[in-house]
Amino acid sequence: MAGFRPNWRLIAVFALILVLKLDRTSASQEVMKKLTAQFSTALDACKKELNIQDHILQDFYNFWREDYALVNREMGCVIMCMAVQLDLITEDLKMHHGKAHEFAKTHGADDELAKQLVSMIHECEKLHSGQGTDECATTLEIAKCFRSKIHDLKWAPSMEVVLEEVMTEM
Repeated sequence: MAGFRPNWRLIAVFALILVLKLDRTSASQEVMKKLTAQFSTALDACKKELNIQDHILQDFYNFWREDYALVNREMGCVIMCMAVQLDLITEDLKMHHGKAHEFAKTHGADDELAKQLVSMIHECEKLHSGQGTDECATTLEIAKCFRSKIHDLKWAPSMEVVLEEVMTEM
């Protein structure tokens, strides 16, 4: 490799980009952990309102596990209830973009991350709108879509961290 001279500036820029990307992923995971914990507080109110069974609670504990199949329609009903409790839903049962944006910012997201989260949910809403009148089933599909997008970005919080956070909230 005679004559090969690494371009140190290029290597430094690449290293900086890598560090910033890792830092962004870590910050995004932290925001997702905080948002999950906040949703768990709304779960308490919905437990009573909807008489939630244990299998649905199991779905919540496993929500961020990528290999866990979310198939219970009732889970969609509970997610809708929690979104209503947190005042994130409009009268026509769609996400309120402004309130969702502020909710994300209140829980640690910067403006750019909040916009990205709202955009992902909106994309999932559009993808699953008009699939019938069963709002619970539609909400479950939107949640599954959002979960997939979060996993694609490697932003899903670890289960251990989420459970620890949920337990301290209770």
